[in-house]
Amino acid sequence: MLANVFTKTTRDRWKGVAIGVAALAAMLFFGMSVYRDIDLSVYTSLPEVFRTLMDIPANADVGSLAYGAIYGSYGTLTMAALALSMGSSSIAGEERKGTMGLLLGNPKSRTNVLVSKAASLVLLLGLGSLALWGAGVASAAILSVETGGMHVGALVLHMCVISIFFGFLAMAIGAWTGSPGMASGVAAGVMFISFVGAGLFPIIDGWENVTKAFPWYYFNGSKPVTNGIDWGHLAVLFAGIVVFAIVALVGVNRRDLKSQTVGVTLVDRLRGNPLTHKIVDQLAGSARVSRIWVKTASEHQGLLFITAALMFFMMGILIGPMYGLLDDAMLAMMDDFPDVLLALFGGGDMSTPEGWYQIETFGMMAPIAVMVVTVVIGSRALAGEEEHRTMGLLLANPIKRSTVIYQKTFAMVLYAFAVGFATFAGVAIGSLIGGLGMSMGNIAATSLLATLVGLVFGALALALSAATGRVSVAVYTTVGVALILYVLNALLPFNDALVGWAKVSPFYYYLSSDPLMNGMDWVHGAVLTGLTVILVAIALVLFQRRDLRQTG
Repeated sequence: MLANVFTKTTRDRWKGVAIGVAALAAMLFFGMSVYRDIDLSVYTSLPEVFRTLMDIPANADVGSLAYGAIYGSYGTLTMAALALSMGSSSIAGEERKGTMGLLLGNPKSRTNVLVSKAASLVLLLGLGSLALWGAGVASAAILSVETGGMHVGALVLHMCVISIFFGFLAMAIGAWTGSPGMASGVAAGVMFISFVGAGLFPIIDGWENVTKAFPWYYFNGSKPVTNGIDWGHLAVLFAGIVVFAIVALVGVNRRDLKSQTVGVTLVDRLRGNPLTHKIVDQLAGSARVSRIWVKTASEHQGLLFITAALMFFMMGILIGPMYGLLDDAMLAMMDDFPDVLLALFGGGDMSTPEGWYQIETFGMMAPIAVMVVTVVIGSRALAGEEEHRTMGLLLANPIKRSTVIYQKTFAMVLYAFAVGFATFAGVAIGSLIGGLGMSMGNIAATSLLATLVGLVFGALALALSAATGRVSVAVYTTVGVALILYVLNALLPFNDALVGWAKVSPFYYYLSSDPLMNGMDWVHGAVLTGLTVILVAIALVLFQRRDLRQTG
């Protein structure tokens, strides 16, 4: 029976890992092909300290930079996110779907179920990492790129272990709480803070050792792509994995498991308060769920809170004062940062406050934060109701399918703007505290464009959800498309023959007009809004025509 749970979990999850790996392999191949056309002296002439910071050995071929730039950042975040998703759904996900009782109704123990889920997670991540190693070697061989002594195998091994670390963290939280939302939210928050902290503190005098408190340091602190495997750092991560496994094992065996998750939402709490009871009843509507958007918003309140808080505090307020801690030498070094690498993090002049915020906050983190919310809501808006077997109950009420689409979309838009506003408020306060003198209007414009580009991919997830009825297909496909389009937008401008094709990416209409310096580009805003409306319209047509599933 152990093998059955293991096999089913592996079968259910392999497609998501395969899509993520394929997207990363394509990104690496394209990145190498672009790097191959860049003047090598741009990198070899940099100071030694700078080359060490960027994992560039003295004899490196510029194409080998793709390993660090793509696998070391986007690749690891993607693999860790896949692990986090699998870990959070291993126990808590079965409870939420109401299938835990069916699993335990067979002659198997809770321990067997947990071990099967954990073994499947490790196997899939191991195979995915092996495929990424093969893609890294094959890309270099096909493009005739010298890797300059870089250790792609070591980087991929570190990537695999840190991904399992976050997957087991999510599994432990889910095993104790029975809440997949809390498991994924907390684990994602730890991952996000770790990624940012390990990247920021090493460049601040006196704060270098603080990075050792972040798990991400033990992934990339030893520069495995340059120096090979660091078994001491991997031992720290392995120790964390063992601890999380024990915690999960204790949690799943001590807790009363739920046959199906029935959480107390914000609306329920407000209804229970005599001061807000009448207002919330009018807002939420009748038992016939006439206010679907309120129900949807309430279901994702935890995700919104964590994401908005991270953008407000970590990526907004704290970034401003940090800029003031950088000395002139560091600013001068940043001013010489290669444009092709800066482009992968959003571009910008690092010697200016606007460029600093564009690289650290707006280039990659702000659109990711909005997309975390919009893609989750968009993918679960329809497919989630089908998988939880609640779509039939929803449509049994006197409401049209189009009404479901409109109200789910409204909740997605509302939350996207909430994250965008949190980003604006955090950056504005950070600029004031740090005395950076940035334009409030330009900060608002950039935050608005980040919100709009996030809505484009949320609408894509909604359309895929409407077309397939599968949450996993909607999420993984959207993430894969977003990764590819992001890298295309970053790298195509460096190839004169392909520069015009950057306009096919929604990310082109996000930062190409340099809104932090120039303010709002309303044409670009209109393009992003139009793409969102078109994708929602496609979702409406697909949802109207498809036979809906009544089982998960």
